Amino acid sequence: MLGQGVAAGDVTATRALIWSRADGPSRMIVRWRERRAGASWTEVMGPHCLEVSDFTGRVDIGGWGPGADIEYEVVFRDLGLGGADSAAERGSFRPAPMGTRPVRFCWSGDTVGQGWGINPGFGGMKIYETMRALRPDFFIHSGDTIYADGPVVSEVKLADGTIWKNLVTEEKSKVAETLGEFRGAYKYNLMDANLRKFQAETPQIWQWDDHEVLNNYSSSKSLSADDKYAEKSVALLAARGKRAFLEYAPIRYHSQETERVYRHIPYGPLLDVFVIDMRSYRGPNTYNRQEQEGSDTDFLGAPQMGWLLDGLRASKARWKVIAADMPLGLLVPDGRDVSGRALYEATANGDGPALGRELELARLLKGIRAVKNVVWLTADVHYTAAHYYDPAKAQFTDFSPFWEFVSGPLNAGSFGPGVLDNTFGPQVIYKKHPPAGQGGVGPAAGLQFFGEVEISSAGEMRVRLRDMAGTVLFEKGLGG
Repeated sequence: MLGQGVAAGDVTATRALIWSRADGPSRMIVRWRERRAGASWTEVMGPHCLEVSDFTGRVDIGGWGPGADIEYEVVFRDLGLGGADSAAERGSFRPAPMGTRPVRFCWSGDTVGQGWGINPGFGGMKIYETMRALRPDFFIHSGDTIYADGPVVSEVKLADGTIWKNLVTEEKSKVAETLGEFRGAYKYNLMDANLRKFQAETPQIWQWDDHEVLNNYSSSKSLSADDKYAEKSVALLAARGKRAFLEYAPIRYHSQETERVYRHIPYGPLLDVFVIDMRSYRGPNTYNRQEQEGSDTDFLGAPQMGWLLDGLRASKARWKVIAADMPLGLLVPDGRDVSGRALYEATANGDGPALGRELELARLLKGIRAVKNVVWLTADVHYTAAHYYDPAKAQFTDFSPFWEFVSGPLNAGSFGPGVLDNTFGPQVIYKKHPPAGQGGVGPAAGLQFFGEVEISSAGEMRVRLRDMAGTVLFEKGLGG
């Protein structure tokens, strides 16, 4: 009855959500203590982990003193006649600070995409070990935590003639349609030792995007001509995909809207993290040039917009980080409609005034114009970049300038660069991506990226864009 990895999620100064998974019916038990001489263990009896949750479980713990470092262990008690306990799975975390100690964290997205899976001969998903070695306070997974629509095969021939060899499982050998297949994509990722070690030592903040279900999905998506899918209901696939995500994500459930992903993580006086959800409340992917807001231009949706506006305006933290699952100003096309008009997956729709989904973004940016030190972090487009949004160069100008930093993928194909839309005046300050015509290259090419943010006790933020080896590609200091 061995567990299959542990993780601490949504860690604040006073609480932490502990996640783990057994391999059969069991009772989850969490023991934790402060890392100091004479500290005693506190034991918390967790939930019964049964088939209904795919044997995943979570326990919300708290009660440590200020400045503590925490170590914990998870065991599973067999529900059979023997009632034996599993070996302990151990982890650790540092709670958010009460005061102004420095804070350092990483972010990225996109795991096991485009058929690039776990290759033991390559060293597995090495970028996770690179991030772990930096010992960040936490990690923001910016979405595409799995590729439910991206099967892996045992061998892929690389351009140099060598062979990339994936681990393969039955559930990961086809697109996910059943709940078991969606769950199987998460279990596949947990086969990687680098990922498991990283999650055990680095608190997680997860969000989701499209590939937890299927590429570019919205209410307008049709699978009628897609032979890979026997299940044609996108709504049913989305329900199964979100169920699996919520089972495997170390996320604290909302007390009322239990499937809610957007949330606020307070991280002391220097930082507030606002995790947004650009997937659950959007309208259909359309030509995106409507002149007025409506249900077909929703992206965040009214409740989330109100929450985000209120939260940013009320925040007393020095820095307000918005963790977004898609970039703001990059064009992400999604085919064409029956009349031949281009459809768009994200906010941007091409140069010009704010139209379509851009109207919602314009309202948000105008609403937080007086809020200082707002920074956007995202992934999704499979390369790394630093964008500066300048109202002096924009079509819509009623906002304060801000930075958006993009980094990914973690273990997937690399692409780019995207085309920027001038509506909000984004300027490319830095970018790194595959050479022209070489999109889709896998981890062996080294073009896997993550970002690092460091906030000093004096309140200065430094953002670094790093590659899979940890090399700093770009660095920007932002005054507080």
